[in-house]
Amino acid sequence: MPGVTRSLVGQLSLLLAAVAPACLGQFPFSDSPQYAAKALTVTGQVSVLRDLQPQAISQGDSVQVQQMIVTGIDGHAIFQVSDGSTFEVFPNSRVTFRKNPPNWKDLIDVWVGKVRLQIEHLGTSPNPNRIRTPTAVISVRGTIFDISVDDDDETTLIEVEEGAVQVEHALLPTGTAAVVTAGGALRVYKNAPIARRMDKGGVARRVLQVLMDAAVIAGQSTRTTHTGIPTSGGAGGTGGGTVGDTAPTTPPPPPPPTTLPGPGGLPPLN
Repeated sequence: MPGVTRSLVGQLSLLLAAVAPACLGQFPFSDSPQYAAKALTVTGQVSVLRDLQPQAISQGDSVQVQQMIVTGIDGHAIFQVSDGSTFEVFPNSRVTFRKNPPNWKDLIDVWVGKVRLQIEHLGTSPNPNRIRTPTAVISVRGTIFDISVDDDDETTLIEVEEGAVQVEHALLPTGTAAVVTAGGALRVYKNAPIARRMDKGGVARRVLQVLMDAAVIAGQSTRTTHTGIPTSGGAGGTGGGTVGDTAPTTPPPPPPPTTLPGPGGLPPLN
């Protein structure tokens, strides 16, 4: 029996030795470089909180999981993760990187401020990522979009430049989601269900139509005189006036010179 026990222990040791690397590859330590974010550019005041203490970071530094990125009034930085995706943090922002390990789909949590994300595809496959704010959960598979979180009421604004994102409410479990496509935007309020999508392209078209209508009205108003009588065609619909101008007034020709008769009613002698 002792020999059998030693044999079983040996086999289990070999099995653990074979399985351990695979497990470690699947569930890496939280400080693994594979799941860090590298600072590509840093300008102004940018820091990370380590043990609740802000520490300035520079270009080339790495941000580890569960660390919060803080930018000052002039702070701006672009970070890149291992799959090539980037997130850009603008001034006066608070962002936590990979707050929920080992769920690596949760990329960042935006608490306040503005970020811009460019999620790369994994070859020809989608690249699922989630971004959370106090009021919204945004799911993406490869796209470019902006997220802004208001400091006063935690309202979230999502603006999509390329691709599409799916948005759910983080506080109201309605079971519904909105899809925002390129050129569209969506605002998520704290205590209200997700509203209909705001199409920036449609808004721009409506503004253009209003301007065109105003131009037409202005053009029509210049085709009338101060008395309000159209002058493009003159009296009876005829005339040579130019559209948009008042009809020119032509003074009458001067009268012919008057010749007085001579004596007896005869014409004067030359």
